[in-house]
Amino acid sequence: MFKENNLQLDVISALPGLDCGACGFRTCTLFGDHLANNPGDIKLCIHIDNRKSQASDPVACLSCHHTGLGEKLGWKDNLKREFDFILDSFDNEPGPRETILPYNPALVKDLGVKKDDIMIGRPMGMSCGCPVTHCGIVTGVDARNGVINWCVTGPLKPRLQGFIDIGYYVAQGYEGLIKETNVEIKLGMRYWFLPRRCMLQWRHSGLVNAVTRLKEGGYKVRIEGLFIG
Repeated sequence: MFKENNLQLDVISALPGLDCGACGFRTCTLFGDHLANNPGDIKLCIHIDNRKSQASDPVACLSCHHTGLGEKLGWKDNLKREFDFILDSFDNEPGPRETILPYNPALVKDLGVKKDDIMIGRPMGMSCGCPVTHCGIVTGVDARNGVINWCVTGPLKPRLQGFIDIGYYVAQGYEGLIKETNVEIKLGMRYWFLPRRCMLQWRHSGLVNAVTRLKEGGYKVRIEGLFIG
């Protein structure tokens, strides 16, 4: 139990804001209200590393945007596997950019998928094999080829506003920013990386096939040939 009020506030503020529902509450805000009187239940959040709790740092959030996350994790994912860099979302976007191809591309036309639609689906097979259903907001559609671009988000919007279910899909590529890396990033190289907002905090592998070095530091990248492992 955290005894001091300011420590309780630190615990509540550490919640990732993903609204994943894994703790049993529909939103992080509702869970935070619960923690005000039951701070010991912080262990219910799968995005909090309770093993690293200290008096000066009561919880370590594995999803929020703070610096030095790679070093804090020892450049290892939730299953203690090494990775090379953290993939961040673009500023002012609701989540990571992902390019996907439904197992049945005809569904893009049949379901009338369009920009700004709320959608769910699960990446299956060699492309990713993620056991978690992904939710997101469509940012672009190529109806001729059945390809969809979207920003992956938490499940709150689908729960509240409804959704289009695209079913199983192949994850073709990610786009994002690299602000923290343990290696030099080179075009044409395959790396292990950790998407900062991955609910499982598992490493992914992908080939960097577009990279731009940013003036403010870091890289803008596109990553294809994806799998989890």
